[in-house]
Amino acid sequence: MFKEILINVGEEETRVAVLENKILVEMYIERSPNQRLVGNIYKGRVENVLPGMQAAFVDIGLEKNAFLYVEDAIPARAPDAGQGQGNSALGTNICDILKHGQEVIVQIIKEPIGTKGARVTTHITLPGRYLVLMPTAEYIGISRRIEDERERDRLREMAARIKPPGMGVIVRTVAEGVDEDELCLDVNLLTNLWQKIINRSNHGPVPNLLHRDLELVQRILRDIFTEDVDRLIIDSRYEYEKILDLLDIVGPRLKVKVFLEERNQLFEDNNVDVELEKALKRKVWLKCGGYIVIDQAEALTAIDVNTGKYVGTTNLEDTVLKTNLDAAVEIARQLRLRNIGGIIIVDFIDMSREEHRRQVLEVLEEEIRKDKTKTNILGITQLGLVEMTRKKVRPSLAEVLQKVCPYCDGRGKVLSEETVGISIKQQIYQMARQTAAETILVEANPLVAARLIGSGGANLRELEARTGKNVYIRGCAEHHIESVAMRPIYDQADIQAQTLPVKPGQVLEVKVEEPHVNNFNDGIARVNGFILDIEGAGALVGEIIPVEVSKVFRTYAKAKMIRT
Repeated sequence: MFKEILINVGEEETRVAVLENKILVEMYIERSPNQRLVGNIYKGRVENVLPGMQAAFVDIGLEKNAFLYVEDAIPARAPDAGQGQGNSALGTNICDILKHGQEVIVQIIKEPIGTKGARVTTHITLPGRYLVLMPTAEYIGISRRIEDERERDRLREMAARIKPPGMGVIVRTVAEGVDEDELCLDVNLLTNLWQKIINRSNHGPVPNLLHRDLELVQRILRDIFTEDVDRLIIDSRYEYEKILDLLDIVGPRLKVKVFLEERNQLFEDNNVDVELEKALKRKVWLKCGGYIVIDQAEALTAIDVNTGKYVGTTNLEDTVLKTNLDAAVEIARQLRLRNIGGIIIVDFIDMSREEHRRQVLEVLEEEIRKDKTKTNILGITQLGLVEMTRKKVRPSLAEVLQKVCPYCDGRGKVLSEETVGISIKQQIYQMARQTAAETILVEANPLVAARLIGSGGANLRELEARTGKNVYIRGCAEHHIESVAMRPIYDQADIQAQTLPVKPGQVLEVKVEEPHVNNFNDGIARVNGFILDIEGAGALVGEIIPVEVSKVFRTYAKAKMIRT
C-alpha cells in the first residue's frame, strides 16, 4: 500500500490529507482563529460539583466551563488495581474528591462541541515520538498494534528501566524496533516538559493555560508520519524547513521522504478537493454502482446500503454480497475521512447466507484496523443491523466545514410552496376580516407568489372575491420560501407603482420559461413571480432575451422582444 501525506499551508488554515493508494482516507484542518484544544493542559477552579451526575464543572478560562467526570477525577489507579479504570470509580463519590473553589490541573480530552463544554481529565498524558508519559500514574503499557510478543517484552523491559520513578509510560506503535537511547531521549524531553508545567502552575493565575499542544503540522510528524508512510509533500518552504529541523531531532531517517512542492494546486491535482466535496454529501456512490446514505445526528450515525444502479451478473445473492463488500470498504473509509464518532448503525442489504454475513463483517473489521481512532464492532443485531462505536475526540469534518442552515435550522428540509401558499391564504383571510383598508399587499418568495396569483390570475381573483379586498401579490427574490410580509394599504395613490415589479417602457433581460398555455406563439417569463407574456417568444423556451414592457395589468404584463 502506497501511503502519502499532503500538507497545504494557507493564510487562514492548514490542511493535511492522508492518502492510501491515491485515495483520500483522512483529513485534518486547523484554522488559526479556532485552534484545536485537545491535549492542552490548564490550571482551573472547580465551579460546581454535581453529586447527581457524579461530575463537576471546572472553569479553565474558556467560554464554557469544562466537564470533569468522577472517573477522570479520581487518583490514578496503581498497576495492581482492578482491570479497568472505570471500575475504580464505582462507589466513589465526586464530593469526596472535589470541592467548590478547589484548584486542579486538567487536560482537555474532548473538544467543546455545540452547546457542550470541553471534557477534561486529571490524568495527564504527554505524547512524544515513541512514548506517552503519564506523570500521575505509575504504569507501563505497550501499543496493541505491536503484535510480536518478543518485541513487546523487549520494549516493556526498556520502558521499566527508563521511566521516571512514580510515573508511567505507554510505548507507541512507532517505537517498534527502536533502541533504548532513542526512548531515553523521548523520556527526558517529556519529563522536562512536565517539570515546566508544574513550575508554571505554582506561580501563575487561575484559570491559566499551562501547556498548549503542538500545532497541526508538528502533531502530524509526531503521530502519523511513521516508517510506513512513503512520502510527505508540503507546499510551504517555511514549514518545510521547520519539518526538516524537527526531524533532525525526532526522526532523521524520515527526512528523505519529505518533499517541497511550491504550487497552488497540490490538493486539486491529487483529487483531494473533489473527495472533500463528496464527503459532505449524504449519498456516496460505490464502484459497483451501489451507494450508501450517511445520516449524522449528534451522537448517532445511521448508514444505509443500497444496490442503486448495480444489477449484478449472476444472481441476487451475489449482487447483494458484492454491494455489501464494496460498502464495507467505503464505510470504513468514510468514518475516517468524515471523523464520525459515537454510535454507528449500518444497515447492510439483507443476506440470507450466514457465510456472506461473516464475509462482510471480516472485510469491515479488516478495514477498520487501518483506523488509529479506537473503533469497536459490536456485531449484528436481530434486525440485521451492524452496531459500532467510534471514539469522538474532535469535531467531525462536517462540523468543521459547515454550519447549521439558517433557513431550515438544521432540519434539511423547507416547506413546499404549496404548503406556504395555503398558509398565506389563511393569513390573508384573517387580515381581511380585521382591517378596514381596501387593499392588502403581500410580499413572498417568487415561487409562492406565482402560486398565489395562479394561471392567468385565477387564484388572485378568487382571493379578492372571497375577501372583498384588492390584493396585490409581489414576488421578492430575497424572501426565504417560508417567509411572508403582508400589510394593509390605506393610501391608494400610486399603489400600482409601489406593488408591481415592472412598468410600461421598461427594458429587461428575461429567461423564457414556457410557452403560453392558450397561445403557443407567445412565451412566458417571470419577474419575481410576476408573469410577462412575451409576444412571439413561444419557440425560445430556455433562452435569455431582451424585452420591452408594453402594458401592465394587475396580474401580468405584456412585453415585446427587442430585435438586435
